[in-house]
Amino acid sequence: MSQTYPDPFRRFMITLPSMLASTMVAVDITIANVALPHMQSALSASSDQIVWVLTSYLIAGAIATPLSGWLAGRYGRKLVMTISVIGFTLASALCGAANDLSTIVIARALQGASGAALIPLSQAILLDINPPERLARAMAVFSLGSMAGPILGPSVGGYLTDALSWRWVFFINIPLGIASFLLMLAFLPESKNERRVRFDMFGFVTVSVALAALQLMLDRGEQLDWFESAEIQLYAVIMGMATYLTAVHMMTAKDTFLRPELFKDRNFAVGSLVRALLGVVVFATVPLVVVMTQSLLGYSAFRTGMVGMPRALGTVAATMLLARVVGKIDTRLILGIGLLFSAVSMLLYARMDLYVDQDTMLWVGFVQGIGGGFVFLPLSVMVFATLSDRLRNEGAALFSLTGNIGNAIGISLLNRELIHFTAASRAHLVEGVRPDNPIVQYGMPDFDAGSATSLAQINGEILRQSAMVGNVDIYYLVFFVSLAMMPLVLLLRTPGPRASREPLPVME
Repeated sequence: MSQTYPDPFRRFMITLPSMLASTMVAVDITIANVALPHMQSALSASSDQIVWVLTSYLIAGAIATPLSGWLAGRYGRKLVMTISVIGFTLASALCGAANDLSTIVIARALQGASGAALIPLSQAILLDINPPERLARAMAVFSLGSMAGPILGPSVGGYLTDALSWRWVFFINIPLGIASFLLMLAFLPESKNERRVRFDMFGFVTVSVALAALQLMLDRGEQLDWFESAEIQLYAVIMGMATYLTAVHMMTAKDTFLRPELFKDRNFAVGSLVRALLGVVVFATVPLVVVMTQSLLGYSAFRTGMVGMPRALGTVAATMLLARVVGKIDTRLILGIGLLFSAVSMLLYARMDLYVDQDTMLWVGFVQGIGGGFVFLPLSVMVFATLSDRLRNEGAALFSLTGNIGNAIGISLLNRELIHFTAASRAHLVEGVRPDNPIVQYGMPDFDAGSATSLAQINGEILRQSAMVGNVDIYYLVFFVSLAMMPLVLLLRTPGPRASREPLPVME
């Protein structure tokens, strides 16, 4: 059965709403971060409570992401995506209008669940409407939204928060959602599986419980001192049991929620592992740099966003370049170069101090963006170039989920290590604060150990210095992780031309 592809105009009109929706969701992953302090004040919430604005979004999205593949196969991508856009837009409006914490937490959960299908199904649509020779360009377009979106989030969020209010972080989605919905309704093709697959309720429940327990463990661990807390231990036990049941069920039952056939494809299995590790190397470092820029360098939310713009520009530039060369040279070489760029950017961040100038922050961010662009696009091409067409919906959903899990683990891991490194540095610095220390006498000639003002002043400086040392140690850690990932690239197979393509789902 030969596959026909839409003409260039219709392909553009299908791509536009798909990318508009997926970019909107990608931006929303990070856009609310810089607005959290303003939201906390407006909603009269504590620090522990306001974190649920992020946690509810992530948990709901994690649970709904693998479900999107089955829903698209059962009811068709067009119906699933249009309903998802409507739900995401309405939830965004409710978030912006919320006047209490409970409302915004519920609305954020609805937003996360509604938007979960938009990124993986947009990727699957781009793969379907483009012939094999345009696969790299299609993934380049997808990469621009999915990679640049989270990077642009803090910039957009900082501007909207400073110029208008935190509510516009959510209201901005309304016109974008409406435009995306109308274009999808007019141009999006329908696709359904010819064979209806039953819904695996047991598999869905075990996967959902495992993901929810993992996300709660990651989000609450830092506040509760990790495994010193009985709550975190309970989450770990629940996650372990649910993961075990999921694995056994997947290997022994038919038509399971997670398809074991996906992991028989070596590129998909290895690529998913690499994507999860990129959560540490590429994605988890962005919020660390943002926090460092605001809290230690004293930049405003808007200025922090502007300093982060070159990171997005580097990603865009790398992606546009690679769209022309992917397929002409060994893709594994491009992946290795991307990891090298990421490693170099971390080494450059590690050489910074509290007096780093803005120009240095700009060009180092640009190098980091190039690294991300060089990694994500070729990885997407290699993962889906060898994957069976009939597994695209499930594959795109699981690949997206793997990335989200890697991002969440990476952020939690680096935050935990940052606290550890900062505490160790502070303990070391405090040891030297003595009246007889010549360095203290030189730096603070008026230091009076019996004065509360002098003690508060030197304690504040120690906190700043130790926090900066903690950040530097984190950047060195990520540098070594980037180098350690390079051998994994060699396990990927460079796909050759596919002699034939399997029949795709029926497109109406």
